[in-house]
Amino acid sequence: MAIGLDEEMMALALDEARRASSWGDVPIGAVVSRDGEVLARAGNAREHDGDPTAHAEILALRAAAARVSTWHLEGCTLYVTLEPCAMCAGALVLARVDRLVFGAKDDKAGFAGSLSDLVRDPRLNHTVEVESGVLAEECGALLRAFFRERR
Repeated sequence: MAIGLDEEMMALALDEARRASSWGDVPIGAVVSRDGEVLARAGNAREHDGDPTAHAEILALRAAAARVSTWHLEGCTLYVTLEPCAMCAGALVLARVDRLVFGAKDDKAGFAGSLSDLVRDPRLNHTVEVESGVLAEECGALLRAFFRERR
């Protein structure tokens, strides 16, 4: 079976999540792409950088905006291993990202369908198309293993 673009990009996000885990951060990774080209990749760096906003999604969005020299990220897809929190969901809307693809759902903090659905709220000036469950088992297993080791 041929691997699709969504799975290929999520595999890259999983690589970033593993990197984040190597320095003690929760293993979440993100990739921003446009037309199949990777614009940016990042893993969580809150512990590494001592920055509460250093979520993988935020870091990847910042790097992608720098790469294309604008905060307007129309035409882009953000791939992330875990459903975005409220801060990251808001950033996706504000950056005008077209599409969000995530792996594992986050029933406790997810704002792309679980706790709330900020990215698809029609009252906002932009909505984001959402695809969930891409490589969900691999994404979830990485997070479960990380937290199991800490208990």
